[in-house]
Amino acid sequence: MSIEFIGFSATQETSETVLPQGPVVNKSFLGAVARAHEYAGFDRVLVAHSSASVDGFQVASYIASQTDKLGILLAHRPGFVSPTLAARQFATLDHFSDGRLAVHVISGGDDTEQQRDGDFLDHDQRYQRTDEYLDVVKKTWTSDGPFDHDGPLYHFKGQNAGVRPVRDQHVPVYFGGSSDAAIEVAGKHADVYALWGESLAQVADTIARVRAAAAKHGRADKIRFSLSLRPVLAETEEKAWAKADAILATATERVKQNVHFNKRPQDPQNAGSKRLLETAAQGKVVDERLWTGIAALTKASGNSTGLVGTPEQVRDALVKYWEIGVTTFLIRGFDPIQDALQYGRELIPLVRAVIAEREAQDQRLAA
Repeated sequence: MSIEFIGFSATQETSETVLPQGPVVNKSFLGAVARAHEYAGFDRVLVAHSSASVDGFQVASYIASQTDKLGILLAHRPGFVSPTLAARQFATLDHFSDGRLAVHVISGGDDTEQQRDGDFLDHDQRYQRTDEYLDVVKKTWTSDGPFDHDGPLYHFKGQNAGVRPVRDQHVPVYFGGSSDAAIEVAGKHADVYALWGESLAQVADTIARVRAAAAKHGRADKIRFSLSLRPVLAETEEKAWAKADAILATATERVKQNVHFNKRPQDPQNAGSKRLLETAAQGKVVDERLWTGIAALTKASGNSTGLVGTPEQVRDALVKYWEIGVTTFLIRGFDPIQDALQYGRELIPLVRAVIAEREAQDQRLAA
């Protein structure tokens, strides 16, 4: 796959600029979000996870029932259910979605957040657990018969799953985490390594580090890379920056009113968010149009940096990331449905066209 676009799903209409609308679990809204992304040409939508979120497996299943082709990226924290059970849950959902499932493994980077669900391992211990957890998940998917496992954390005897993933006994594994411990585990297990929206130089550095970790397992050329961004588009660059300023003003007002659910109460503990704050410290704009305003406001709470400009300017910025190795873009806006539709009209086709032409040129030169 040369290029992939992932959107964002939710069971309630809300964002940094939109006050929560309707019930926490709103089937009509979730269905509308999923269908909007499918119509707009996205490849997948992310089903996010936190210690306060609704159950992702059920959300993913509902999205599958409401769409025909849209892939699902289900965020999952290792350690809260048995890896053998998780492997069967993933495989079952993969069948119900006709092979459209991928899993986004997030080990957790904030002790306070982890402890809300009873997890008191420290940072490096969580990644050690993830490593063993994924070993067991993959063995459950691929074993030819019953197997035993006797590891530091998990012990199983005679596991023999009756359900396996639809394609090649594997569900694609996306992986988040920017610490040294995270990158070592990603190098071993990830099909796609996910980064926040950092500068070109930072992204290139991380890609090199992850490829070096993957090379230890003979996987340097097998791992792909995803970048998360919040594009802000308008017909002129001036109007796009005015739109970004308005978004930041509204989000700032919500913070003052203490109704901004995404603002961290303290500085982040996880390495990825710390790197985003380092990016934000470079100024409001980095690399010509990487916008750091929301990241600075929210203390880099999640996907919070943007690209601001006309569709053509943002296309060019995305292509620069593609040129250094990014093949997946997780993009979402501040108006969940309208922004997804705008990306489908004005941005996604432009990016796909440029990359298709570049790849065709490479093939012609190779011939």
